Amino acid sequence: MQHSTQLRILDELFEMLDAGRTVDAGQQLLNPTSAYTDPALAAQEWQRFFREHPQLIGLSGDLPGPGSYLTLDDFGVPILACRDEDGRFRAFVNACRHRGTRLTEDERGEQKRFTCPFHGWTYATDGRLLGVTESEQFGAIDRNCHNLIELPTAEQYGLLWVHPQPAASIDVDALLGGLAPEIANWHLGDRVHCGGRSLNKRMNWKLANDTFGETYHFARLHRKTLNNIFNGEALSYETFERNHRAVFPARSMTRLRNKPRDKWSVNGSTTVLYYLFPNIQLTVSDRQVTLFRIYPGGADASRSVTWMSHYFSQAALDLMADGSKTVIDDSNIYSREARDGNAIVTPEGSMEIIDSTLENEDYRMGETTQQTAESGLLEHIVFGRNEAPLQHFHNTFRAALDMPPLRSS
Repeated sequence: MQHSTQLRILDELFEMLDAGRTVDAGQQLLNPTSAYTDPALAAQEWQRFFREHPQLIGLSGDLPGPGSYLTLDDFGVPILACRDEDGRFRAFVNACRHRGTRLTEDERGEQKRFTCPFHGWTYATDGRLLGVTESEQFGAIDRNCHNLIELPTAEQYGLLWVHPQPAASIDVDALLGGLAPEIANWHLGDRVHCGGRSLNKRMNWKLANDTFGETYHFARLHRKTLNNIFNGEALSYETFERNHRAVFPARSMTRLRNKPRDKWSVNGSTTVLYYLFPNIQLTVSDRQVTLFRIYPGGADASRSVTWMSHYFSQAALDLMADGSKTVIDDSNIYSREARDGNAIVTPEGSMEIIDSTLENEDYRMGETTQQTAESGLLEHIVFGRNEAPLQHFHNTFRAALDMPPLRSS
């Protein structure tokens, strides 16, 4: 992020905190609860946003070298993503061309060949069929016509994209909608993958996204956890076509007032959160990146799965190793050092933040909303003027499905 943009955001946040205000969308909007329960809408979303739309599956660090691979099965096609011998990012349908068996069910790993566990057909990391077991008995087969089914991919700005349809294409700059220069400036391709987990919940995928749509709930829902580190009472917000950026201050941001402006930075003093249409939430800093990939349960409106992946800069990992900085792990994540921003957070500490807030607090609220929506007794919910990201997210997906915008209250 350019320094001029950082200064503009920080000035806005300080002004908001001083004035006791936050982002203002200018109106309240009513969101029908059928958005979370309608099976016809869920089927349409599944097809348009996941089966027919490019999917961000990770960062370059998920595939650190030739032979590294990962598998996914979240948007209707079993995916085997890997780097071939030349280091090129590629993706295939994770299915042997013999009987359709999955080549591997491991989430990630490293190997030079993929061998089907059923009959032993073997493939190279570029998808070529290398060997057919008992080929003389099996019969003649044109190996060139039985390579793995390859899917369109793009690796740009440190982001890994796959399209689930073989004949499709991917335009990353168009997908980012004006965010490309800013995303490029974060150098996401240099980050090291340090772990992650998934949350499979009984709530609609849009309810999971709604969790990230405002921050003033920190002082209530996260009173003993996230609120100790961050101030949710101010939110800087900007849209980029279908995407948006939201920035909220850390408690330690006030220290910037004692520094010259040329030393001001959003790093360590705020959380920068990007929403990328249709299902990505991405928190970014120089030290750490967390990628949230949120998927529906197919055409089931009542279920969703969130994959969380954590990445650190090599410089941050080196700091942990040499002991020159106080290290925050899962045992002291809400200590004074964490609140003051004078420490570096380990992957274990990052996971604890997720465990104690997203799963046990935010998503618990989402599950209760799902139950209420399914009762049929609550016709709509209200998005306040201070919930601009929620308004943008819902109106964006509605526009993509040729639905009318949310009506004002």
